Amino acid sequence: MADMVNDSVRRRTLNRTLLARQLLLEPADMGPEEAVAHLLGLQSQNAASAYPGLWSRLAGFDFAALGRLLTERRVVRLALMRDTVHLVTAADALRLRPWLQPALDRGPRSAQWAAGLGGVERAALVAAGRDALAERPLAPAELKGLLGPRFPQADPTALVTALRAWAPLVQVPPRGVWGEPGALRYTFADDWLGAPPADDPDPAGLVRRYLAAFGPAGPADMQKWSGLTGLKRVFAGLDLRTYRTEDGRVLHDLPDAELTDPDVPVAARYVADFDNLLLSHADRTRVLGDVPTSRVISVNGLVSGTVLADGFVAGTWRFEKAARAEGAVAVAVTPFAPLRPADRDTLEAEGLRLLAAAHGDVPCHLRTVRFLPLP
Repeated sequence: MADMVNDSVRRRTLNRTLLARQLLLEPADMGPEEAVAHLLGLQSQNAASAYPGLWSRLAGFDFAALGRLLTERRVVRLALMRDTVHLVTAADALRLRPWLQPALDRGPRSAQWAAGLGGVERAALVAAGRDALAERPLAPAELKGLLGPRFPQADPTALVTALRAWAPLVQVPPRGVWGEPGALRYTFADDWLGAPPADDPDPAGLVRRYLAAFGPAGPADMQKWSGLTGLKRVFAGLDLRTYRTEDGRVLHDLPDAELTDPDVPVAARYVADFDNLLLSHADRTRVLGDVPTSRVISVNGLVSGTVLADGFVAGTWRFEKAARAEGAVAVAVTPFAPLRPADRDTLEAEGLRLLAAAHGDVPCHLRTVRFLPLP
């Protein structure tokens, strides 16, 4: 690796640069498919999360547009980074899954699931899954009913869990389409997309794309985002710019990438639950600031929607049904400290816009933004 510079970089600079690359400094003028590709996917274990996630990033985002991309098979939802469900473009589903497979392979062999598998081999289970899903997508209960008799020594729940890790199973719509009920049903990604997985996922190219969306960053950060190990070797083979943080950590960036002015003003923002903005660095202080991780990420891995003030996490938010009238909806904001009047005004205005996008069928007088008491 040829280091072009070795400058120091402040946390506030990292914050502004991350927001810019995550399309959160100001709304981006791009379509949702392009944004999903740029972001290398959005975490989607909550099927609804991607909608406010893109709404906060894109000018004029229409919730229905993302639903159409799902039904047209241009984006898909499947287990990828950190063995969590992500919404990605069709091309990235076929590219990322082979690259991440070594990390995904480890899960079914962990102590939690290995006993339930009863010694079932991966190749045999994947072949049985192919047979079971050959005709149509199936729900987990249907897969259990078909796989269980094939492997009577194993727990059917463990079989489905292992198949999800060992094989690229997509969750087919209407699951994931905003406002439409949709039971979980699986099928193989290559069957759904009509194309095989990538022969060469291009790790070096993926490092560059990660830095374009999350940099400056180091191998430990990309490992936190992806769940993969061994990334130091890939970083070392690239010509990257090098920075050093105030606490001495070394970060890397694309040679021609620019850092964002640390003093650029940032309007208050809503960030979706389970957003990769919070989950893709070993050191999360570039967006959490001094807020403890436990205030936004629970012990069992639930990630709250957050609000940003001056670029840093300043509270949480959620959709809720409002109590004042039947059919009413609200955005409920829980600040961690008193908000500046300008930030509160912005969050109220943006919250109403978000409700209009998410619940346009609800009359405007039944949409409200509530600020809950400080905890």
